[in-house]
Amino acid sequence: MPQLRATARSIGSGCRSVFFWFLGTAIASVWFVFRDPAFDYRWLCVGVLLADVLDAPFGGARAFHSMPVSVAALVAVVVASAGRKRWRKRALAVPIGMMLHLVFDGAFATTTMFWWPLAGLHFADKPLPSVSRGWFNVVLELIGLVALAWVWRTFGLRSKAQRDLLLRQGRLELAAVRRR
Repeated sequence: MPQLRATARSIGSGCRSVFFWFLGTAIASVWFVFRDPAFDYRWLCVGVLLADVLDAPFGGARAFHSMPVSVAALVAVVVASAGRKRWRKRALAVPIGMMLHLVFDGAFATTTMFWWPLAGLHFADKPLPSVSRGWFNVVLELIGLVALAWVWRTFGLRSKAQRDLLLRQGRLELAAVRRR
């Protein structure tokens, strides 16, 4: 069994780790692709952060930074939600977020990690991609903050009603265009 070792290198410290990058890009991407008013963005956010949260204690990129694990999560949701359409629609946000994490982390750049266990059962001693980019993460975080500011403005999250809709139901609805 792999030894748990949480280190500054694996979890990230200060400007080395990214958070807003994943949230902002995932929310904006899903809105642009699906434009589904019933999509649950709360679960998307869980899915897009899941890989780093679950792999970091093991000292680097592990199973949750691989495509087969994300596909297995997708299949598990589909099988578990047979006959439960509303639950399926919400739960699918998690594997979608997991797959977006792989894209926005550039996990595909390391073949053995991306295709684990199909490319072999051994984990390369690689740090989490989100902490191995160094100061470039500052740029990514700024891009993520810009995307989140766009979400805030586009969906009128200044309004308590719009924020409540997001927090209670996970939904984002376009803010009414006001003319002055």
